[in-house]
Amino acid sequence: MKTKTTNHDDIEKSHIEKSHADRRIASLCAELSMRAAQHTDGRGNGIHPTAIAQLEFMRDDASTTVCNVYEPALAIIVQGKKQLLLGEETYHYSASQYMVVSVELPVRGFIVEATPDKPYLGVLLKLSSLELFDIVAQIQTKTGTQPRAGVKDSSCRGLFVNDIDLPLIDCALRLTQLLDTPSDIPFLAPLIIREIYYRLLTGEQGEAIRQIATSGSNMQRIVGTIERIKADFAQSLRVEELAEQANMSASSFHRHFKAVTSMSPLQYQKQLRLLEARRLMLAEDIDATYAAYQVGYESPSQFSREYSRLFGAPPIQDIQQLRIA
Repeated sequence: MKTKTTNHDDIEKSHIEKSHADRRIASLCAELSMRAAQHTDGRGNGIHPTAIAQLEFMRDDASTTVCNVYEPALAIIVQGKKQLLLGEETYHYSASQYMVVSVELPVRGFIVEATPDKPYLGVLLKLSSLELFDIVAQIQTKTGTQPRAGVKDSSCRGLFVNDIDLPLIDCALRLTQLLDTPSDIPFLAPLIIREIYYRLLTGEQGEAIRQIATSGSNMQRIVGTIERIKADFAQSLRVEELAEQANMSASSFHRHFKAVTSMSPLQYQKQLRLLEARRLMLAEDIDATYAAYQVGYESPSQFSREYSRLFGAPPIQDIQQLRIA
């Protein structure tokens, strides 16, 4: 009976502590939201740089569609909701949640909750693989640990969404507070950013981040092939050559590539091509046929079909809609 009472007390104490942490997280998220609104007010929709090189704010005051190649970053939503499509998978995240992208990925996004009075707001921190390498090495040296068995042989998805915890959101808030004292930024911003990396590596999804900073891991080798596809996306893709670069069999390479990106190498290349063609038509005002040839398509009709499948409308119609928006 005494043991049961103790267990009940422990459970109740745990609930109280969690409730207190949740309230504290909500409070810090509200303060972050206020600061994001302050630093983006009057600057329009989009991503806005700050005096801290790796730190940016996100703002949108209407439900919009975003298609882009996401670079490695930590993104914290502090107001509103967003839906992301990566290959065959759908991710939902909202205030008090964060997303980490650990490799470059072509992603379609939908801001599903935003109004002029209550815009979608977020904080974005670009991630540096070199800094992650350094911190992982220091953690292993200090603790005397090595990567767990199987870590080098497995591959994690290059994007995940998770509920934020108190230490991580506290770091994010302290980083944004430095914008009020610019003279402190050169000295304190690197320390806080380093602390954020540490929190990510030791947090609930730490293993997924640790893999990109594990020398010789399969995930790291997939990252190398992604860089090659991005550099030569307009050229014909030979999966066998990529597999050879990754030092894998073709079947193993395909399996690990899909585990990281949620798509095949050819699908990845196709999305890169279509995203670049869309950018060319929108930014440089070139026609669909020329854009198709520029990104590696030989058939304008095939380009139009695949473009419509990805973006939901033929090239001319889609670009017109984007310009109106």
